[in-house]
Amino acid sequence: MKSEELTQDELRLFDLRMFQHRHGYRYSLDPLLLARFCAELKPGRRIIDLGAGCGIISLVLARVNPDASVVAVENNPAMAALVERNIQHNDLAGSVSIHGGDVIDLRSSFPDSTFDLVVSNPPFRTPWSGRVSPKAGRDAARHETTAGLADFIAAAKYLVKPSGRICFIQLPSRLPEFMAEAAQMKLAVLRIRMIHNNAGSPATMFMAELAKGRQSAPVVEPPLFVRDMDGEYTDEVWR
Repeated sequence: MKSEELTQDELRLFDLRMFQHRHGYRYSLDPLLLARFCAELKPGRRIIDLGAGCGIISLVLARVNPDASVVAVENNPAMAALVERNIQHNDLAGSVSIHGGDVIDLRSSFPDSTFDLVVSNPPFRTPWSGRVSPKAGRDAARHETTAGLADFIAAAKYLVKPSGRICFIQLPSRLPEFMAEAAQMKLAVLRIRMIHNNAGSPATMFMAELAKGRQSAPVVEPPLFVRDMDGEYTDEVWR
């Protein structure tokens, strides 16, 4: 891949330097908020990231949990190659590995109940919904192709240990579908947190934590406001 097709962006908080496609899909604040939502794990835990993109969540979680092992799952070959480059560039080959397979085929690659944390920032939109991006690679990251939301949730249930956790981020418009799929798969929704642009705007995303083999009523946490009413990032987002 030509170097001019990539940019390099620095995340000082996590001591990361991430290569991204200049004109394709580029990560936003969402995966960083989701990584923080997952919180820290006990040493030696195993994490899997479904739909890793450029690997941003995998690498952040590896930095936050230096004793963990992380598997980044990415079906797009170009993005999988980018994940590998970012792993090597940040000296995280001892902690993070790339699996270039489809979410719907993970049962053939991993035993069930293998991971302590399953995290996913899946494509947000169903096929043909929302705007079509003129930039190559963005639609594949935003719109479901081979695997839909139900497939991501089913894969997460298969992969997570009964003592483990599942963390997702999604559009509020898909919250009813998300809750219905979780209930059908007998997954307990432990926490939900809505993300708002500011205190006067409707929610733009939600984050949810699930677990299998448990019964629990969901706790709806205080909303996360990205910006204050003056348009500046809030203290929580800066942290």
